[in-house]
Amino acid sequence: MGEVYRADDLKLGQAVALKFLPEGLSQEGTAQARFHREVRLARQVSHRNVCRVFDIGEADGRTFLTMEYVDGEDLASLLRRIGRLPADKGLEIARQLCAGLAAAHEHGLVHRDLKPANAMLDGRGRVRITDFGLAGFAGEDGGRAGTPAYMAPEQLAGDEVTQKSDIYSLGLVLYEIFTGKRAFEGTTLAEFTRRREQSAPTHPSHIVKDIDPLVERVILRCLEKDPAKRPVSALQLAASLPGGDPLAAALAAGETPSPAMVAAAGDEGALRPRTAWFFLSGTLVALCAIVALAPYGSDANLAPIEKTPEELEARAKDIVRDFGYSGSPADTASWFSRDEDYLRYRALHELSTQWYRSLVGSEFGAMRFWYRQSPRPLVRLASNFFSADYGVKENDPPLEVSGMATVNLNAQGKLLGFRAVPPQIDESMASPSKPGWGLLFQSAGFDERRFTPAAPKWVPLVPFDERAEWDGSSALEPSIPLHLTAAAYRGKLVYFDTVGPWSRPIRMQSSPASFGEITASSVVVLMVLAVFTSGVIFARRNIRMGRGDRRGAFQLSLFAGLLTALLWYLLSHFVLDLQILFLMFLRAIGGSPFWHRSCG
Repeated sequence: MGEVYRADDLKLGQAVALKFLPEGLSQEGTAQARFHREVRLARQVSHRNVCRVFDIGEADGRTFLTMEYVDGEDLASLLRRIGRLPADKGLEIARQLCAGLAAAHEHGLVHRDLKPANAMLDGRGRVRITDFGLAGFAGEDGGRAGTPAYMAPEQLAGDEVTQKSDIYSLGLVLYEIFTGKRAFEGTTLAEFTRRREQSAPTHPSHIVKDIDPLVERVILRCLEKDPAKRPVSALQLAASLPGGDPLAAALAAGETPSPAMVAAAGDEGALRPRTAWFFLSGTLVALCAIVALAPYGSDANLAPIEKTPEELEARAKDIVRDFGYSGSPADTASWFSRDEDYLRYRALHELSTQWYRSLVGSEFGAMRFWYRQSPRPLVRLASNFFSADYGVKENDPPLEVSGMATVNLNAQGKLLGFRAVPPQIDESMASPSKPGWGLLFQSAGFDERRFTPAAPKWVPLVPFDERAEWDGSSALEPSIPLHLTAAAYRGKLVYFDTVGPWSRPIRMQSSPASFGEITASSVVVLMVLAVFTSGVIFARRNIRMGRGDRRGAFQLSLFAGLLTALLWYLLSHFVLDLQILFLMFLRAIGGSPFWHRSCG
């Protein structure tokens, strides 16, 4: 762009630099206009890392400009002479280049020709960005002006040149500073254009093994083909370099700051104490309102449970003994559940929209109490990771061990269902005694006179040698038809169930799913698979790019594991067997990643 000479200002006694147009261009109008433009634009930037331009003049028919004399050499000659710079010196120069470029960008200027030859280092190692001959304002049409080896892809293509284009050029300069080699080699404009479009630069770590990973990530972000993926500004780039602001560096590098890093970043952006207390008070008020309104958000408060869990469990044990199972069990469990089928039936068949208020006097109600006992430890075979439900259930563990018994009561303690497993081996040849069906009606609180024998219909779940069924209704709710089914083995009751209009034969094969149900379930499965697949893809990408807060991830994983262990401790059904407890704990910990990922 010109010829530069050292000169002495005789009046001020200072050295200056004089830049002349090449002799062949000194009379050309376009070159003269560009020369004047360079002075006009360069004088807008006043920064210690930008070479100052003083004035423009003419002597003997030749135009020249006066600028700051830098007693040193340009970065290009330094790199040719010594190769790549030491890491600490490279970082120092990189920060100064960022600062000088940021000063130009602050005035809306785009350098358009940032390269090592246009960065001077004085005797103290301080950087000056020079040569604003091709500079312009962002968005201006500058054509393909510049040095092809240091031009951004959009600049090579003749598209709009922005400050992000300078960021790309700066990335090429940093690449050369820290590796001693150019990111792209070529000899022609077409060759450089093709290399930018078809290939990515070799990772600096493949050239310099001990390069700082953060420096490498910053350089590669600058060299993104898409301008939107490059650093937002030169200042952000400087902050992302090692030794800069750690929080800004993490954000600029696309990483997740660790809690310790955020805490060490100071109180910038923190809430005022008055504001923080206001939001805390509002949160506490909202929580109190939720607790106060919770009873009115469901039917639980409309039909309270009259007996305590201890009373219901004692009632269930009495029923088991009354039915002839007097042995001491090795393990017991009890819990409550909601009868959703009963509630759905009432909602669909009641004429009044206030049907739920009648739950207070209902004989069945929404809540069911379950009691199970077994001669062996009750260990579940499956866990519901979505609800962290580790407790014993009606059919888990399966009802398959001789002597197991299950009792189902309503909120008043009346019998609704009973299951018991008879002996696996029975060598008795004596005739079985007649089962006491009347005891069932007494335990269930039904008037036997309101029921008539019915043809067998509902097959019991357990082995039996005699069965009976009845149709009738309850004295409290005569409008609801009931069907009772019972069975006995060797005169001993093994099965009882109260079948209402809401009961469904859940053990039988259901009707084929409709097209809509199949589609809905398929969509859900595909969405879950898509979430996990995208998680794997992004995790692999972040690992390859070195992103992420490993310490924070470890702390989060540790917290999730401890939380799972706590939930297991609070919700699991414990058994007095160390081996079984250990296996249950391993199952809970093994399922915790899936459970926490699903809940998250």
